[in-house]
Amino acid sequence: MDNLSKLGWLAAEVLLKDFKKDRYKPEEVGLVLANRNSSLDDDIKYWESAKEVASPSLFVYTLPNIVIGEICIRNHFKGEHTFYIQEQFDADFIAKQVNYLLGNNILQACICGWVDVLGEEYKAVLYLVEKEGGRSAIEFSAENMTKIFLS
Repeated sequence: MDNLSKLGWLAAEVLLKDFKKDRYKPEEVGLVLANRNSSLDDDIKYWESAKEVASPSLFVYTLPNIVIGEICIRNHFKGEHTFYIQEQFDADFIAKQVNYLLGNNILQACICGWVDVLGEEYKAVLYLVEKEGGRSAIEFSAENMTKIFLS
């Protein structure tokens, strides 16, 4: 498993530790993720390895989709999901996507956020948004997402 997939998978494991998945049908839980570097970390590693030894093709441009796939397979999620490549974290954009999915009853719960790796730099900030939040839930908004992302 590549570093991007490992980081996304581990962040999701921590986020979902106490999540009651059985409250939802598999198709009611989805993901909206983003990052800046797509698969650049693995692209660079592949390029370096190919200089030394002939190497078969590696289609790393699919890595963001693999991150989502690993999380969905592990948790049996079958809802809508997407992985955006953005210049920087854009809480407004992500919030609009999630609010659309929840507001139109496409999803009842959504994991959203940022998962990015490039060399020694990495950041994973995931949020679990449920249409029917519990008493301990914070309000889902772009402003609250940005505060958490920057902390």
